[in-house]
Amino acid sequence: MSQELDRLAINTIRTLAIDAIQKARSGHPGTPMGMAPVAYALWQKRLCFDPAAPIWPNRDRFVLSAGHASMLLYALLHLTRTQAVNADYETLGRPSVTLEDIKGFRQLGSACPGHPEYHLTSGVEATTGPLGQGVAMSVGLAIAERWLAAHFNRQGFEIVDWRCYALCGDGCMMEGISGEAASLAGHLRLDKLCWIYDSNRVSIEGHTEITFTEDVATRFLGYGWNVLHVRDANEEKEVLGAFDLASAERSRPTLILIESHIGYGAPHKQDSPEAHGEPLGEDEVRETKKFYGWPEDAQFLVPDGVYRHFAEGIGARGAARHADWQALYARYRATYPELAKAFDALQRRELPEGWEAAIPSFPPDTKGIATRDSSGKVENAVAQKVPWLIGGAADLAPSTKTRLTFEGAGDFQPGSPEGRNLHFGVREHSMGAAVNGLALAKLRPFGSTFLIFSDYMRNPIRLSAIMELPAIYVFTHDSIGVGEDGPTHQPVEQLAGLRAVPGLVTIRPCDANEVAEAWRVMLKARHQPHCLVLTRQPLPTLDRAHYAHASELARGAYVLADLGGTSPKLILIGTGSEVSLCLAAAEELAADGIPTRIVSMPSWELFEQQDKSYRQTVLPDTIKPRVAVEQAAVIGWERYVGGAGAVVGMHTFGASAPLKGLLVKFGFTPENVVRVARDQLARNEK
Repeated sequence: MSQELDRLAINTIRTLAIDAIQKARSGHPGTPMGMAPVAYALWQKRLCFDPAAPIWPNRDRFVLSAGHASMLLYALLHLTRTQAVNADYETLGRPSVTLEDIKGFRQLGSACPGHPEYHLTSGVEATTGPLGQGVAMSVGLAIAERWLAAHFNRQGFEIVDWRCYALCGDGCMMEGISGEAASLAGHLRLDKLCWIYDSNRVSIEGHTEITFTEDVATRFLGYGWNVLHVRDANEEKEVLGAFDLASAERSRPTLILIESHIGYGAPHKQDSPEAHGEPLGEDEVRETKKFYGWPEDAQFLVPDGVYRHFAEGIGARGAARHADWQALYARYRATYPELAKAFDALQRRELPEGWEAAIPSFPPDTKGIATRDSSGKVENAVAQKVPWLIGGAADLAPSTKTRLTFEGAGDFQPGSPEGRNLHFGVREHSMGAAVNGLALAKLRPFGSTFLIFSDYMRNPIRLSAIMELPAIYVFTHDSIGVGEDGPTHQPVEQLAGLRAVPGLVTIRPCDANEVAEAWRVMLKARHQPHCLVLTRQPLPTLDRAHYAHASELARGAYVLADLGGTSPKLILIGTGSEVSLCLAAAEELAADGIPTRIVSMPSWELFEQQDKSYRQTVLPDTIKPRVAVEQAAVIGWERYVGGAGAVVGMHTFGASAPLKGLLVKFGFTPENVVRVARDQLARNEK
């Protein structure tokens, strides 16, 4: 009877996927059909997950890296009656995925979009879709589990003890990010990480023999993984045995290579590219249901007993595990109240009381300090008050100044899981995804590299914004200030690209005190990622007794000063290192009797969040002559200088030379800014 119910439940998953995709006339039925037995075996018989409390902290995580197979996950969430949770972490008393949602697969307003979305559908642990991102995020999740366990667990109180599973396919394995992530996971010996590799040997263009003939198992053995092989996805005993062996592993992550047939049961499309990337078609749907012993004309059928079967399996097991954990946590709270208080705050994305008092201020200094250096000082001060602020660099911490150096910070390594300095190696792409995984586990992570290499990280940065995660990306060497390294290392178009990402806040501070305020803004955020863009070269620390307070950074742009009178005729707008340049030019203009306003604009996004009246006080429509100055591509600045305004920026790539020569060559001198400003005044007087 139990085997019959198992078969019935598996075929319910398959047919829900088939019907949803056919109704939408869009989607990927092959993997949900072929891998339904594996996903069912994991969820129903092994996964530690309580559908009634899908954000219970000690749950196992299941990441569908093969995001195109989303109907596999939606069917599981529906059949397990996983409950919906809102942004305030409150259970809403309704299912996360209803049958109506499944009927509305890929339609506007459905909880079943084309690819899983973390902030939209409870029970989805990560937004996936771009192949390889999910498995790379799972590495961040596994790092988080190990760090949280080292920080919070005490003898007899293992309140953090969960596993992370990621289901991936041939496409994920082809993407370079999976290799980066697997290499890192193998080095760190993340034994609670398990990738389930659906080796169906089919991609959109055809069978993988035309592009992908490597020995994946041997590759992962080289990475230091435990590799298991299941020759038939339909053999439950083998599948469950592999999961048990993975759970017993104590020194390596596990790859379970499972051979499956894409579109299993579809008589004419099994193992075909068509089954991978498009609906089966009405005739094939009927034939497939007949193969499964299903009513051929039934649509979105959940047979009697299937809901109860899931409730008696994962539902009952998850509820019991959750109840046991709650009892353990109650004793933990009584025994270790301060640790429990910190753990609770972390789960709510809150920060410890009094953390802002650690933010330093910097005295005026005409010689100044590079913003990468002041950022390192602020980061180290704040991290001592925020124990779950952790992160690292893609092999560049000495250059980006992101290493935590205070006593006890330590390095996260296989033998020191409590360390707070992560070493990602020269793996910018997987670093970005790992940062997302850390943020999904509610830590406050940062990842760092040179701004030019943010291009390698575009997909994870974009996913941070889509998921509304408070990830922090620290990018240094922000301009042609890199100098002799030349155009390959001098960012030009990167700032414009980051500013184009909806929901991402990019901050380019002008001095050490703006850096300090930037960290204040970033750490207060609970649902928004930030990019902090910093210099290699020293910048003067402005005397805030003469200029506006750096706390105005929180508004995105502010009037730094009006020189030469309170009724300016001209506005100079700068970011980062160019604010001091604007000040020097404004002093010359004011000395010539031209009242000039200097606006520091560290963040377009924060400025756009302000109301119109404030924006008008900074950039009033009545002042037409405007010049923006930034060592980056000029695209976008017309929003602030107007159609007739001017931008001193980069119109080409940079060049290899000492910085002083580059500043002259590309016009970043007070003399050139003054010349452009005078031209603006002359144009507006006509």
